[in-house]
Amino acid sequence: MLITLEGIDGSGKTTVWEALRGEFEFTFTREPTDTWYGDAVRQSVADDDADPVAEAFLYVADHAAHLAETVRPALRDDDVVVTDRYSDSRYAYQGATLAAHPYLDVDDPLEYVQRVHDPWTRPPDATVYLDVDPETGARRAGATNKMEQVAFLERVADNYERLIDDDPDRFVRIDATRPQEAVLDEVERTVAELL
Repeated sequence: MLITLEGIDGSGKTTVWEALRGEFEFTFTREPTDTWYGDAVRQSVADDDADPVAEAFLYVADHAAHLAETVRPALRDDDVVVTDRYSDSRYAYQGATLAAHPYLDVDDPLEYVQRVHDPWTRPPDATVYLDVDPETGARRAGATNKMEQVAFLERVADNYERLIDDDPDRFVRIDATRPQEAVLDEVERTVAELL
């Protein structure tokens, strides 16, 4: 089973992921990865002038390597995989960055990113969506890079809502504006129920 943790920056995904690692004996992973592909992604995110199309394909490369080297092997071994971010992050975030690209001629950037992934990605079995408003997310994340700004996170949140509307049975929405302990308890219960 592949369980993904999703939400805008500042929603608490990494905190939840770390808490789950203390409760369950699964394969825990994340995107961007700790490989050179993930390093390239982080360098691009830190560069306010990075080209959004090039950045999107860096994310795609990191996702492809993640699937090949970590996710698919663990699933073949019948392990549960829990990942902090996965393809939905790509769709929501790169859909938002590409929407502002002056030369990219596509009608729907989110669908474009999905089509790029479609031939080879592996859809999650379940997605825990940690729901916070963009203002809270930006404040918690520190608004330290271009992807942590309120206006950008508003576009990302809208994209997540589209993804949830398209596949409501896969997503479990959790109110992540509540105290951390309440959020962690609900996520742990949710994961246990999914299994």
